[in-house]
Amino acid sequence: MHHTRPGLLALALAIAAMASAQASDNVLSLLPLSLDELIATPVTTASRRAEARERTPAHIMVITREQMRDRRYKNLADLLEDLPGVDFQRGTRSTQYNHFVFQGHVSNNKLLILLDGVRIDHPAGGKIPIAENFSLYFAKQVEVLYGPAAALYGADAFAGVINIITQKAGDQAAGKVAVGGGSFGSLESDFLVSGSLGKAINLSVGAHYQKSDRAPLDEYYRSDFPKVALGDTSASNREDYTAGITSKSQYVRLDVGDRLTLGVYRNQFRSLTSTGDRTSQARYVDNAYWDTTIDTWHGRYRFNMTPSISSETVVDFSRYEVDPDSSYLNTFTDPDKVRRHGYDYSYGRRAGIEQNLNWQASDAHSLQAGLSYRNFHAIETPDLPRPYRRSLDPNEQGMVYINTDSSSTNLPLKIFEARYHSWSGYLQWQAQWTPQFSTVAGLRHDWYSTYGGSTNPRLGLVWKPDSGNVIKLLYGEAFRAPSPEEIYSAFGSFAGGVPVGTFRAPNPHLEPEKSKTWSATWDWRPSRQFNLVSNAYLTEVERVIITRTDATPVQYIPGTVLTATESKQNSGNDRYHGIDIIPQWQMHLGGPWSADLWGSYSYVKGWYRETDDGLKLKQINIAAHKVKLGLTLRYQDWLTITPRLQWIGDTTTGAINRVPNDRIKKTDAYTVASLHIGAHKLAGERLSLYFDVYNLFDKRYYAAHTSSSSAVMQAVPQQPRTLMGTVELRF
Repeated sequence: MHHTRPGLLALALAIAAMASAQASDNVLSLLPLSLDELIATPVTTASRRAEARERTPAHIMVITREQMRDRRYKNLADLLEDLPGVDFQRGTRSTQYNHFVFQGHVSNNKLLILLDGVRIDHPAGGKIPIAENFSLYFAKQVEVLYGPAAALYGADAFAGVINIITQKAGDQAAGKVAVGGGSFGSLESDFLVSGSLGKAINLSVGAHYQKSDRAPLDEYYRSDFPKVALGDTSASNREDYTAGITSKSQYVRLDVGDRLTLGVYRNQFRSLTSTGDRTSQARYVDNAYWDTTIDTWHGRYRFNMTPSISSETVVDFSRYEVDPDSSYLNTFTDPDKVRRHGYDYSYGRRAGIEQNLNWQASDAHSLQAGLSYRNFHAIETPDLPRPYRRSLDPNEQGMVYINTDSSSTNLPLKIFEARYHSWSGYLQWQAQWTPQFSTVAGLRHDWYSTYGGSTNPRLGLVWKPDSGNVIKLLYGEAFRAPSPEEIYSAFGSFAGGVPVGTFRAPNPHLEPEKSKTWSATWDWRPSRQFNLVSNAYLTEVERVIITRTDATPVQYIPGTVLTATESKQNSGNDRYHGIDIIPQWQMHLGGPWSADLWGSYSYVKGWYRETDDGLKLKQINIAAHKVKLGLTLRYQDWLTITPRLQWIGDTTTGAINRVPNDRIKKTDAYTVASLHIGAHKLAGERLSLYFDVYNLFDKRYYAAHTSSSSAVMQAVPQQPRTLMGTVELRF
């Protein structure tokens, strides 16, 4: 690995920005949206009601359909990777695949993902893959809310909220279809059709499919994939590295007039369970994979009770499942070297109803309130000797622990099942005291049958001293409910019926993590073409759930004695602070050419303790400094050329050296660039062509792993240069 710096592309972007400062003040009307329009675009995520970005006390970003098209944000992974304040590690985890940190908050289960305000991520709060499966082909815009939002959304709106906003179908039939192909067996396709089924009935239907063999990384990073003996296989006969992925999604939205909306959304993702593992620990085979599916159905009914009071009722049902054929083939599941897979299964289901009221008491004051009930069901298993049978209850599976079936112990396998429910209520008051000054105050209480209640306030103010300045201050608290995945996390291995090493034990007494965040946002707009947003934050987290060794081994497997166990415990606390500086500049370059320059600089510093009085350890998977830049050059509305660049500083990994109080391992800083070209309005303005180059300069760089286990690569090799071409037809 080598240290790198921002390269020639960053210099070119900076020169273009400075040179254009002398250009005309008139932004071309051919731009998809001017800065005036972008800033005035209504957002709903920050306050659960439509308002301009300047009116909300929260720091929120809006990414429009045109920006997603020009920057080639084809899925949430692409978008997240380019967001300020986000550390994104691709292809590092065997189960969730990608991993990210959002303004210091580590892990994929601390950011709430919504579709038109309805939760579409894990129904019980566990970790999920956020990758190509969350395709954005149907999105009108994506709203990214930074900071705690539990006062409005409840559990798991810990670091922030991403809300994918869709659009009601028009009365005229319309549609699009896109097909693409590229390097390493990459294929992508999607379609979206919409129209009217009759009077006041409008329907949108879409789907996407993606697959990629991905690069044979053992050819590009030979030293990281040494051929070593594993089990009964000699080094010379070891298999080649493989890491293919596939994803699918389906989307349906049905509107009946302006009152009733019904929606269905499903996404699926498959990756290999050897992802991120060393060659000495796992076999790289295609039939050892992790396959997850998330289904969400929802209905929304709106009506006005009085001219000033509106009502909305939301009913939703969500289901998460790991394919029962999902399996591992490594030294832990196969200690007897007979190539026996260990299977896994997980299931989560949530059904809920929520009643919301919005009262516009006067021109200056509004009140929002809501009540909700949710019912949960979850199943979690340890490693299984064969696939889970859906037709049988958990206690009817009749399985024994791997490598105890041929011994005298023959230990029955423990599968965990949970059924629980929650109630919640919230109230929020927004007041516009003067044209320049407004406040918001909110409070929400959530009660869970498993551990009790959590109350979370939210206080904010917005001050607009003049037309070019907006200052926002916000204090918020949030909680993250312990997921069944954490509560019932249990695994370990046997050899000849005898426990080997440390076992992971369940802990049904976990409590929610609790955070407090102070943030300040300055939205400065000195001209109609330039906007600079600065967001500073300080966060403290208590009762952090970490994995710790149990002082007394937990004996949760009848018939055997475990000599060492570890479990998830509320032992830690975090503290971190940072700032994101986000400029955007629209420019007329002369004649038919215009440009949109955007970027961010992010700084974050923090620590965590594994106990209240323990050593302060550096946060994992975080680069203290990050620079992200992009420039869209536009020739009228016929051609777009978008180079993007990221410089990511040294990033901490999961390896810990507690004696000198630092990380053993960091991944080196790197610079990576991409180039995206789009030709539009071809074939009677119905056809667009796209050409994408990822890792433009073919750099060798690494992403940090979260785990401290010696079984994984702390620095995970990333993809070489990859090409993709796409054809999109509108009709």
